[in-house]
Amino acid sequence: MMEKWAKKTSKKRLTITYNKINMKNLKILMAAFIAGLGLLSFTATDHEKEGPQKVNASASAKGYEVGDAAADFKLKNIDGKMVSLSDFKSAKGFIVVFTCNHCPYAKKYEDRIVELDKKFKNQGYPVIAVNPNDPNVQPEDGYKQMIDRAKEKGFTFPYLVDEGQKVYPLYGATKTPHVFVLKKENAKNIVKYIGAIDNNYENPNDVSEYYVQDAVNALIKGESVKMDKTVAIGCTIKVKK
Repeated sequence: MMEKWAKKTSKKRLTITYNKINMKNLKILMAAFIAGLGLLSFTATDHEKEGPQKVNASASAKGYEVGDAAADFKLKNIDGKMVSLSDFKSAKGFIVVFTCNHCPYAKKYEDRIVELDKKFKNQGYPVIAVNPNDPNVQPEDGYKQMIDRAKEKGFTFPYLVDEGQKVYPLYGATKTPHVFVLKKENAKNIVKYIGAIDNNYENPNDVSEYYVQDAVNALIKGESVKMDKTVAIGCTIKVKK
C-alpha cells in the first residue's frame, strides 16, 4: 500500500515539475518573442529615420559604369552663366572632374587639372569641373569662394556648382577629385573612364601612371581605353544634412 502511495506521489511530483518546466520554457519563449518584436520595431524605426540618407548613399555609390550614357546637365558657372555639355558643339568628349576648394587632395591636383584642359581642350576634350559639396557643410566650398579660387589658380575651364546636389549622385562621384571621361557617340556622352587623375596625388614628378591622360589619348587615336576604371583618391563629398 505504501509502495503504491509512494509511486503515485512521485508521479504527481514529476508531473508538477514537468509542468513547471514547461511553464518556465513558455515564459522564456514569450519573453524572447516580445524582445524580438521590440528589436524589429526598433530596427524599422531606425531604418525609417535613416532612409533618405541610405538611399542617397546608395545612389551615389552606384552611379554610372563604363559604357553607360551620361545624362547632360545644366549648372551655374563661376561667371554666373548656366553651362551644359550640349553647349560644346565641337567637343568630341569631356573630362568631367568633381572637385572643390577645401580638400587637400583637390588642391594638390588643381595645377594638373589646368594642364589637362590646356592639353586636350583644343583636341576636343575640354575639362568641365563641378563642385558637388554643400557649402552649409563646408563653407570654404561656397560660390564666392569658388570664384576666388578659380581666379587665384587660373582655371581655364568652367567651374560649376552642383546646386541641390543632383548631378554627382547620377555620376556616382564619391570623392573630390573624381574624374569621368566621356566620349560623344551617336549624340550620346558615353562614359569611357572613371577614377583618379593619376597614381600619385602628393607629387606630380613621381607619377608613373597617367590614367586620365592615357584614356583621352587613346580615345583621340580611336583606340579603346586599357585601364578604364581606377579608385578615386580624395575627400568624401560633403552631403547636405
